[in-house]
Amino acid sequence: MSPSLLLPKQFFFVLLIAILAVSFSFSRTSIAQESTTANTESTNFFPSATRFGEPDDELGIIPVYQLNQIIGYIFETDNLTHFPGFSGETVNLEVALDTEGVIRGINIINHHEPIFLYGLGEEPLQNFVRQYLNRRIDQRLLVGSTSMGKDHNTQYVDGITKATVSVMVIHDTILGAAMRVARKKLSGFEAQAEATIKLGFLPMSFDNLVSKQFVQSWKPDNESEYRKLEEELESLRENDAENLFDIQWALINSEQVGTNLLGTGEYERLLNELAPGETAILMLSNGAISFIEPDFASGASPNRLSIYQNGYSVDIRDINFHSFHPETFSEKFPPYRDVMIFRIKANSGFDLSAPFEIRLTLFTSSNPIQTTSLSLGQVVSISADLLDIAAIENMRPTPLWKRLWQQRTPEIIFLGIYLVTLACMFSFQRQLAPRFGRHLSIVRFISLLFTVTFIGFYAQGQLSVVNIYTLLLSLWQGFDIQVFLLDPIIFLLWGFVFISLFLWGRGVFCGWLCPFGALQELVALVAKQLNIRQWIISEKQHRALQCVKYPILVCLVAMAFIDLSMAETLAEIEPFKTAITMNFIRYWPFVVYSLLLLALGMFVYKFYCRYLCPLGAGLAILGRFRLFSWLKRRDECGSPCQLCYKQCEIKAISKIGQVDYNECVQCLECLVIIDDKNRCVTDRYKSKGNRRKQQAIPVKISE
Repeated sequence: MSPSLLLPKQFFFVLLIAILAVSFSFSRTSIAQESTTANTESTNFFPSATRFGEPDDELGIIPVYQLNQIIGYIFETDNLTHFPGFSGETVNLEVALDTEGVIRGINIINHHEPIFLYGLGEEPLQNFVRQYLNRRIDQRLLVGSTSMGKDHNTQYVDGITKATVSVMVIHDTILGAAMRVARKKLSGFEAQAEATIKLGFLPMSFDNLVSKQFVQSWKPDNESEYRKLEEELESLRENDAENLFDIQWALINSEQVGTNLLGTGEYERLLNELAPGETAILMLSNGAISFIEPDFASGASPNRLSIYQNGYSVDIRDINFHSFHPETFSEKFPPYRDVMIFRIKANSGFDLSAPFEIRLTLFTSSNPIQTTSLSLGQVVSISADLLDIAAIENMRPTPLWKRLWQQRTPEIIFLGIYLVTLACMFSFQRQLAPRFGRHLSIVRFISLLFTVTFIGFYAQGQLSVVNIYTLLLSLWQGFDIQVFLLDPIIFLLWGFVFISLFLWGRGVFCGWLCPFGALQELVALVAKQLNIRQWIISEKQHRALQCVKYPILVCLVAMAFIDLSMAETLAEIEPFKTAITMNFIRYWPFVVYSLLLLALGMFVYKFYCRYLCPLGAGLAILGRFRLFSWLKRRDECGSPCQLCYKQCEIKAISKIGQVDYNECVQCLECLVIIDDKNRCVTDRYKSKGNRRKQQAIPVKISE
C-alpha cells in the first residue's frame, strides 16, 4: 500500500517559515553592511577637503573645497541621468569627481537589481563599481576583460556574467552623469559645436568619391617615423598584400556617400540600424596590416583602431552590418579583405566639423613576456561639402533596450518560432489530438527539454512574481514601456502569456513555458522510471493546499507597495533564481531549498507548482477571464467514466469529470484519451446503456 502524506500542512509551513527567515536574515545583514560601508567611504573621497559647499539647485551637485579652492564635486546620478535597470528602477550612485575629470569615489546609494540582491550578492556589484575609481572620464572606457597587448590608451573594466543588463545600465549611468557634470563644471570638457550631414544625392562613381575626398585613404602622418618603423612593421604582416597599409574610410551615413556606395536599399537599412544623432564610419582594408586585429569579434570595439578628437578618445563599435547580409555595393571597385562599419554614439561628444585622429595601435612581442606597442595616427577631417555646420541639441544615444534586442536576435528568433508553434498547436488542439495519440509523450518531452535548456538556462527566460511587482508598480507610478523592453526574452514571454491567458488559461505557461515547472516534470519522469512510489494526498488535503499559494501572492504584492526590498526578499519563496538563473551556484541554504522542492516533486507530482507558486496563483486569477474552454468533455465523463480523473497527474479533473482550468497545465493528455477509442470507454458505457434500455422494453407477443 502506498504511504499517505499525513502532515502536509505542518511540513509546508515549517518549510516556508524557514526559507523566509533565512532570506530575511541575509537580506537585512547585507543591507546593514552596505549602509555602514557607504557611510565610511563617503568621507574618504577627498581626504584633503576642508568644507563642502551648497548643492547646486538644478542638479544637486555639491562642490568640495580645500580652504577656498574647489577640488572636486560630489553628486547623485539620479539627479543627472535616468537609465532604468532590469528591475525597472534606476541604480542611484554617489560619485565624486575631481577637477581633472578623475573619478575619486563611488557609493551605491540604492538599487533593486534582483541578480545582485538575491542572486550573485552585493560583492560582485561593489567590485564592479570599484573598477571606475581613479579613471579619467575623457579616456576611452570599455566593459570587457583586460588582457596584455590591448591599447594602452583604452581603459577596460571587467563585466559580470549573468548581469549584462545591470552592468550596462551602471556603466552608462556612471559615465553619463560624470560627463554631464564635467561639461557643466570643468574646463576642457565643454560640448563642441556639432554639424549636421547635408541631405541630397547625386550619382557618383567610386573614383569621383575619392577625388572629392568623400572616400579618403589613411596613412600615418609622420612619414619619417613610419619609415623608421617600417622594418619592424614588416614582421606584423598578416597576409601577402603588396602594400603594408591600404586603408580607406568614409562617412557612410552621408546620403551622398552611402547611397553611391551601398545603393538605396542598403543605405536605408543602414539608417534603420542607427539611432538619431549617431555617426557611421566605413572602414576598408586591403593591405598587409588591417585596421582590426586578426581575432577581432564582430559587434565589439576594436583594440587596434581608435579615434581621438580634442585629445579625448571617441568610443567606436562595429555594428556588425554584414552579419546576416552579404557585402553589396552599387559600384564595382577593387575587393577589400575587411569591410566594416563602425558606430559612434550620439553622446560621445564627436564633432563632425572638427578634425579628428584615426589611430592604429599595433603590438609586437620581442620576447614571450614583453609586448611593445606602436601607435600610428593621421589627423583627418570630413569633407566640408558633406556637412552643414549647426548646433544639434537633444541628440540621444541608441536606447539601451534597442541595443539589447539587437544583441539577442538569434534567441528572439528561436523563441518566436517556438511561441508560434505553441499558438498553432493550441488553436487546433481538437484537430491535432487524434493525430497525437501515443506520440504526445514525445512531443511533450521535447518541449520540456527545450523549455529547461534554451528558455531557462540559456536565454534566462524564467518569469517570476518579481515581474508582477514591476508591472503593478509601473502602472501605479507611471508606465514606461522601455523598462520592460530591457529583456527581450522576458518581454516576448510575458506578451505571449498575457494573450494566452484569455484564450486558454494559465496552463499554456505553466505546462509549456515555465523552465522550473518543466524541470519538475522531468524529475517526475525520472521518478516514474525508478518506480518511486508516490505519496497519496487526500482530496480534502489537496484542495486545502491548492489555496495556500493565493495568500502568498497577496502578501507579496501588498509588500511590494510597502517595501519593495522586503518584497523582493520574500520572493525567495520562488526557487527560480537559484535553480534556473544561478544554475544552483549560490549560497547553500538557497540551493538546499531548491533541491528539496525538486526532491518533493519525485513523491508528489509538481509539488511546488500545485501548492506554493505565487506566480501560478497570479496567472490563475487572470486565467479566470479566459474566453474559451477548449478541453472537450462528454456526458459520461465522471459518471460513470473516471479514466481522465485517474490519469490527470496534476489533479485538475474532478471526480465528476469537470476540468479546473485554474490548476490545469494543459498537458492535453485528457484530450488525447477522449479521442482514443482504445482508451476512452464512454462509447462502451453508451452501448451498454442502450442495451439495458432495449431489454427493459416489454415485448408484446401476438396471439
